[in-house]
Amino acid sequence: MERESEKAKPHLIFAYGTLKRGFPNHYLMEELRSKDDAVLLGSYVTNEPYPLVCGPHGIPYLIKLPGSGHRVKGEVYAVSEEAVVVLDEFEGVSAGYYERLAVTAAEEKEGGGKVEAEAYWGHRRFGEVLWKMKGEVGLREYGEKEAREYVRKEDRSGGRNTILDLVP
Repeated sequence: MERESEKAKPHLIFAYGTLKRGFPNHYLMEELRSKDDAVLLGSYVTNEPYPLVCGPHGIPYLIKLPGSGHRVKGEVYAVSEEAVVVLDEFEGVSAGYYERLAVTAAEEKEGGGKVEAEAYWGHRRFGEVLWKMKGEVGLREYGEKEAREYVRKEDRSGGRNTILDLVP
C-alpha cells in the first residue's frame, strides 16, 4: 500500500491486463502515479467469475457475463478524475473498444475486504461473440504467456484494434 496523497482519487479502477505491474502498458499507471493521479491499493480478485480472454493482437478483454469464466486476478488503483479521462482515452472507450463499468473485487490477502470498483470491460457489441469464439474458455489471470502475444498500438497494422471487425 502506498502512502496517502493530497489529490482526491474518487475512482477505483480494477486493472486485469496490460496495465498491471510488470506488463506492457503499466508505464501509463506509473505516469499517473508520478503526477499523483493514481495510487495502487493492492492485488484483488473479482467477486464473481467472468470471462477473461485475449482477442486480436493479444489484447485482453474482461467480458461482462457474470457466472461464466473464473474469478479474475488484478490490481485496484484509486485514481483521480484526470486519470479516468486519460484511461478512458487509452482504452478506447469512445471508439467502442471498452466500456468502463462496475465490478466488485475482493482483496487477495486473507480476510481482505471488498471494494466497488470499475473495470474496462470488452464492449458489449463484441464481448459475447469473442467469448464464444474462444470456446467459452477463459483465463484466471493475464500473465507473462499472454503478454508475449500482445502487440502495442504503434506496432499494429494501421495502428488500430481489429476487435470491431468481429461485429457487423
